[in-house]
Amino acid sequence: MGLASGMLEGMESLLRWRHPELGAIPPSEFIPIAEETGLIREIGGWALGEACRQLGEWDRQSRAVPAVAVNLSGRQFMAPDLAESIRGIVREAGCDPRQIVLEITESFGIVDMEPVIAVLRELRAAGFRIAIDDFGKGYSALGYLKQLPIDILKIDKSFLTELTTDPKSEALTRAIIQMAQGMELRVIAEGVETPAQMDRLRELRCDIAQGYYIDRPMPAAELEAGYLTPGR
Repeated sequence: MGLASGMLEGMESLLRWRHPELGAIPPSEFIPIAEETGLIREIGGWALGEACRQLGEWDRQSRAVPAVAVNLSGRQFMAPDLAESIRGIVREAGCDPRQIVLEITESFGIVDMEPVIAVLRELRAAGFRIAIDDFGKGYSALGYLKQLPIDILKIDKSFLTELTTDPKSEALTRAIIQMAQGMELRVIAEGVETPAQMDRLRELRCDIAQGYYIDRPMPAAELEAGYLTPGR
């Protein structure tokens, strides 16, 4: 949600696994296994394809849809044809790359960033927007940050937990927002759960808030009914 506009300015595509016997399995359990086994490449491609398919369907219904963010795993960047593969998925679904934000985590691929930067430049040139997710969660390579072709910085939710109670958390959040906006990046705060956090983020001039205070994850049909106006 845009903190100035109060309007829905973006969505994030989330992966959930409902096992027929075990029930809901959280991503924190199955994503690391998928990373270790290499299955994350296939899963990541499928998740992007599903998000694009849904975007294409909404577009054909002439619904007003904001940008949709989709996560990219560091493992996916090991594929030499990643950029072409992503472009192909989007073309097949019939949606516009400008509707999609590709999210990467702050520290992935940090050992050898040059190939990553080259792929991100190629994707950005094709119209995709790029976001750094979970910023501040790990170690921040600020030297690389200025080289990365990115549009959005997402502040990790750990900073939001004590935003209104810990002066240090507030100082760090303020510094990240000012740094990002000085680099002409949009700033998203993740994990917003209280009205007090929303108010403080407005005071700090953060651009967008994301979290359970705005709404909880929901299926596409429920999101469509509650947020996406038919017709443009």
